[in-house]
Amino acid sequence: MVGELGAVLATMSDYAADLSAVRATAARIAPHAHRTPIMTSSTLDEMAGRRVLLKCENFQKMGAFKFRGALNAVACLSDEQAARGVVTHSSGNFAQALALAARPRGIPAYIVMPSTAPAVKKAAVAGYGGEITICEPTLAARESTAAAVGERTGATLVHPFNDGTVIAGQGTIALELLEDHPDLDAIVAPVGGGGLISGIAIAAHELAPGIRIIGGEPLGADDAARSKAAGKLLLQTGPDTIADGLLTSLGSLTWPVVRDLVERIEVVDEAQIVAAMRLIYERVKIVVEASSAVALATVLSDEFKALDGIETVAVVLTGGNVDLANLPF
Repeated sequence: MVGELGAVLATMSDYAADLSAVRATAARIAPHAHRTPIMTSSTLDEMAGRRVLLKCENFQKMGAFKFRGALNAVACLSDEQAARGVVTHSSGNFAQALALAARPRGIPAYIVMPSTAPAVKKAAVAGYGGEITICEPTLAARESTAAAVGERTGATLVHPFNDGTVIAGQGTIALELLEDHPDLDAIVAPVGGGGLISGIAIAAHELAPGIRIIGGEPLGADDAARSKAAGKLLLQTGPDTIADGLLTSLGSLTWPVVRDLVERIEVVDEAQIVAAMRLIYERVKIVVEASSAVALATVLSDEFKALDGIETVAVVLTGGNVDLANLPF
């Protein structure tokens, strides 16, 4: 295993980002992004059978980790590109992130959202100044609509996860975690498109080669787990889960990182997700969305508890943009 990891690390430059890019990103976004807190709970430690650190990205600006990547992507645009604005397609959190990230540069943000996106997230995008275009709730419709908006406006497409600058932005979470807790044995993050776990894996493995990166995924949207098992990228088909931020497939830039640097993807069912979400509300007293709860549900699962050699684990709570009128408990 050590030899295999060494070979992988030797080819880190083949990925969409590397540690130097993540470090540069951290300096670039520091004036605008929060360094989010780490919270603990003795109850969670006892339930997990190990020390659990909660990296609270629900306290990031606009309420989710995606602001990091969006902010970096916008900051990296040339003045000429920036003047034409940015466009993306997103069901919610990246839509909000890009709309807010565009504000420091005073540029337009064109946001394509599926008709099924939560009302609270549509309202937030509008509140941040994003110009919303609604499309049918399919990946094909999202991509074609975003392409049409880009052609009409000249705006630069910023992909929600399949973008090197976005991946580098999300990797800054690993920098903060390992600066605060260099003794970490593992980091667990939920997996949707894979931008978050890719950035974390790239940065963490260069900083601490022995660290274990593990993903959590809903049973109803388990393309990453199936891809790992098959050894090839398998696209999402008919996702069905309460974790609405994890409905997308891995991308061409995130799959190689997940394949090479993520040890395993654990799958949890809807009951486990809801139970973990409720536990965070009741015991930690913070608001998180269901996608965030997937990571804690993973750490509390029997499969994860059976893993040896993990005394301290960081759980990334990815966001807190919840439609309070539709809580699952």
